[in-house]
Amino acid sequence: MSSEKQFCENYFVLKPDNASFYDLASFLFSSKSETSKFIEGSEELKGDFWRRWYIFNSLLAQKLLLKVGKPMVQIGNVLELWLNLLSSNGGLLRLITNFLTGKLVRPNRSSAKFTSVLANLDQRVELDKNISYAFIKTTIKDHWNMEFLGFNNFWNDYLEDAATQAIMFQDRRVDPNLIVVAFRGTEPFDPEAWRTDVDLSWYEFEGVGKAHSGFMKALGLQKNKGWPKEIEQGINQKKYAYYEIRQSLGAALAILFLTVLAKHEEEWLMHKLEGVYTFGQPRVGDNQLGGYMEKKLKQYDVRIPYDDETLFFTHFGPCLYYNSFYKGKILEDEPNKNYFSATWLIRSFIIPYTRGQEYKESWLMKMVRIFGLVFPGLAEHSPPDYVNVTRLGSLPLGLQDSKVN
Repeated sequence: MSSEKQFCENYFVLKPDNASFYDLASFLFSSKSETSKFIEGSEELKGDFWRRWYIFNSLLAQKLLLKVGKPMVQIGNVLELWLNLLSSNGGLLRLITNFLTGKLVRPNRSSAKFTSVLANLDQRVELDKNISYAFIKTTIKDHWNMEFLGFNNFWNDYLEDAATQAIMFQDRRVDPNLIVVAFRGTEPFDPEAWRTDVDLSWYEFEGVGKAHSGFMKALGLQKNKGWPKEIEQGINQKKYAYYEIRQSLGAALAILFLTVLAKHEEEWLMHKLEGVYTFGQPRVGDNQLGGYMEKKLKQYDVRIPYDDETLFFTHFGPCLYYNSFYKGKILEDEPNKNYFSATWLIRSFIIPYTRGQEYKESWLMKMVRIFGLVFPGLAEHSPPDYVNVTRLGSLPLGLQDSKVN
């Protein structure tokens, strides 16, 4: 019996590591091809060519990520080290000078100044929480003046690795009014995170709906057990990312965090929850799950920004859409998906003069915006624009309370 059948009756699971490229091609062009090796489900696979096309692309992307996973991580490490060498030595010219004079500053990955690739896209620490343990702790305590509670790696039963990261902090040590839990988002050179994002597998939970299996696993779904209400405690037990609350993958985990709370009827926690903020959130479930969560959010008066009936999964809640000037609208769906315009590249160069020097974009971010002309949506799905929206964004006055609640 598969582990899936032990905690849910209906499921659809893709297993790209069991498929050859020939298997994928056969599946794409023939609805009668053998798929039991790499597609496991409670129901017979049905659908037209386009449904197979979406599944084919998911399987192909995952297989390619499996092939290039190690080089991808190595490239990321080299790029990260190079960016920190530049920042630690004051730029390229000083890096060369320091190297020639024997004064080269070598960055330490565990230091409070070591930054990730994403942090180099936006170096404003006042609203940044990407980097190493020491950097996060310093930012929260010294820049935000809040009480740091922890930055932990949580166990993923299916990867058999502590691959999910979350931080937690509060506004003050004694009797806090605010507690924040944040999941780390997709890292650019993390192949497992990207595999999670492109996987179309799902599990259906009775009374709740279908949920994205990759995100559920990252959140702490247990083999053979699913989501037990009580977690076994002990010295030898893994630290599961069970009830922990960003951008991309982290945003998906934040939404599923609520789903598990609601499923287990954690009324006290749901009543205490003021809001969930997600940026570039992937779809995490089907229409039934969306309807279930909208009902629960209204019941407990939880605010959640961002319906899109595309493919297997859906968003729920209103869509907060901001244009290039960070002027917002509340819409049913995102307009102009993957929109790009070469004209607006100029904003990267003029924004420090129109909004202040703190909005000056790094050379790396300017390169990402140029690449965004080839890969639409890439530049907009990066931290600087999300941070800018929190600072510069606005909504029409009459809409701020009426539709977001």
